[in-house]
Amino acid sequence: MALKLKGAQVAAPTTLATANNVSSSTVVLVQNAGSTNRLVTLVDNAVSAATIGSFNLGPNQNVRLEKKSTDEIFAAHADIKLTPIAHST
Repeated sequence: MALKLKGAQVAAPTTLATANNVSSSTVVLVQNAGSTNRLVTLVDNAVSAATIGSFNLGPNQNVRLEKKSTDEIFAAHADIKLTPIAHST
């Protein structure tokens, strides 16, 4: 899988108050570097941080999450790593 990187990887914030838009990226590589399932939550910052949805990410798994540039992410643990990426062709 080819990745177009748009910025540096960061540890996911672990509270709603510190949720991050990951460099305003519309695609984020979400990775679980830990050995436990972790909850990842996407919130709409434009609507008083209303929850858009959440999912569990298994140990050593990754997904590409599509979002609006203003949507923010936080997770249950800093084992979750977030990297802003672009759609690759």
